[in-house]
Amino acid sequence: MQISTETLLRSYRAMRTIRVFEERLHREFATGEIPGFVHLYCGEEASAVGVCANLTEQDTIASTHRGHGHCIAKGVDVGGMMAEIYGRKSGVCRGKGGSMHIADLSKGMLGANGIVGGGPPLICGAALSHKVLKDNGVAVAFYGDGASNEGTTLESLNLATVWQLPAVFVVEDNGYGEATGASYACAGNQKDRAAGFGMPYMECNGSDFFAVHDAARDAIDHARSGKGPVMLHVHLERWYGHFEGDSMSYRASNEVADAKKNRDCLESFRKRVEQDKLLELSALDEIDAAVADEVESAVQAAKQAPWPEEADLMADVYVKI
Repeated sequence: MQISTETLLRSYRAMRTIRVFEERLHREFATGEIPGFVHLYCGEEASAVGVCANLTEQDTIASTHRGHGHCIAKGVDVGGMMAEIYGRKSGVCRGKGGSMHIADLSKGMLGANGIVGGGPPLICGAALSHKVLKDNGVAVAFYGDGASNEGTTLESLNLATVWQLPAVFVVEDNGYGEATGASYACAGNQKDRAAGFGMPYMECNGSDFFAVHDAARDAIDHARSGKGPVMLHVHLERWYGHFEGDSMSYRASNEVADAKKNRDCLESFRKRVEQDKLLELSALDEIDAAVADEVESAVQAAKQAPWPEEADLMADVYVKI
């Protein structure tokens, strides 16, 4: 199926925004001005964007500790995200969530999550809501190969099948659960796990936007049509460590360099659209320039934004003392 020019341009902009946003955070975190932990999504951009390009505003997603890419792909404001990461009052969660807990319910983004395997149960609830309300919505959980071993994830796969929920479980398999290789830590394979719950399984190359987009379209269409949940297994690579400061001593010396040279999803996108005459490269260059300006403005605004005050401490909580 031909992807519209509008979708291609929007998707490239989202991928480029994720890349520039994360690379800038890599530099900014080193200054010591950003509180807490930061986990970067560089190298995985095609997964978040390829999936979310098939979603509507009605649909919902749940993320991981590595959630900036999912947020941007679902339309969360870049300036608000940057301010949130800096812990400022103008952040999308008023500076209280930080990098690992960005959420924007108005965009269907249920939140990044510091709990490994915390997202799948959330989207079971969201998917049940879509089903009961009959609003044609789909709920998507992004989680990693490490989280695929968590009881919360396995219980969610079971529940989604039992209740035939409009849910898609996206395994973003970057080969490592923190520093432990998936080949060591994950028994069997994801396909057999899906089969164990009677769930359809699809997989794709996460460095290829078009492969992710097509696989996600089929998975989401299946769930949206009332046929129940799907597992989508995306094979990809992260370019930075598990967290900022990770020395990555567990990876081969040329592993990241090889991924950047041969499996850059942005470069493969540019080559594909030029080869198939889908877009003019000049249009992509204009997006690159606009995104650079947007991220620069977001950083400067975040640094100048006010901090939360003591009076804000009890706002947005369930119980006030």
